[in-house]
Amino acid sequence: MDRFGSPSEEHQPITWLRGYPIYATHLIVLVYVVSMIATSLVKGFMGVNAYGVANWLAFDTASVFHGQLWRYLTYGLWNPPSLSPFAFDMLFLFMFGREVEKFLGRLTFLRLFAGLYLLTPLLFTVIGIWRPMALVGETGAFAVFIAFATLYPEAVLMFNVLAKWAAFILVGIFTLMALSDGNLPVFLSLWATVLFAFGFVRHQQGHFSLPRLNLFRRGPKLRVLPDLGSEPGRGVKAIKGNSMAEVDALLDKIAQSGISSLTAKERAKLDRAREELKNRGAGHS
Repeated sequence: MDRFGSPSEEHQPITWLRGYPIYATHLIVLVYVVSMIATSLVKGFMGVNAYGVANWLAFDTASVFHGQLWRYLTYGLWNPPSLSPFAFDMLFLFMFGREVEKFLGRLTFLRLFAGLYLLTPLLFTVIGIWRPMALVGETGAFAVFIAFATLYPEAVLMFNVLAKWAAFILVGIFTLMALSDGNLPVFLSLWATVLFAFGFVRHQQGHFSLPRLNLFRRGPKLRVLPDLGSEPGRGVKAIKGNSMAEVDALLDKIAQSGISSLTAKERAKLDRAREELKNRGAGHS
């Protein structure tokens, strides 16, 4: 833990393998690939009986309402080999998850991915009160790309397409595919994870804060403020001085550990300070 209260190793690889950095993203992809191999072997050796294993792992609201809560965790472990969606989802996760993890830090990235993994079954549980819902196979990998496009909308991808336009196009295509097939679960899962990824990243960037519910709110306390009349502008100067001190501290941190060591909130603070300097420069000119 450094003096800023943020562990810089959170933005670094977990380990190195023959000179190649290994992030939490790579371990998640490895788990899914192993599950795909295991699914293939089970189907190959058990034949029709393999569907009994799939039914035991899959999420469905009727079973959950009967207390089979393990299905919230196991539904994503049944992955028959396929080019689409499994291979493409792993490609999205492998290529873009690492960049999202570098920016957010390992623990925050894992919270993002855990939210994406649990969001769809939790949503289906609520809908299951009125309509039975089922789910099997990994979800949320595409939403990691949405998180990347939210962080780096101007990043240039294949064929010189910006990340933000690629995200719009792919979300539109997947939406039309789900609607044309009449596949309500896929449609709901797509939009739930996409919106969650977008909102999560924007929150980490400091663009909005979640409301806080204080159930034990007390009445306001009376405080005696110091007399600032004798020194006009003293409070404003103190605030500006504190802000510049924070910026100087962030710059020191970058010099010592690199810009990747900054948390999302620290980056947002640095961006705001840069914009304020630009505005001041424009005002003086």
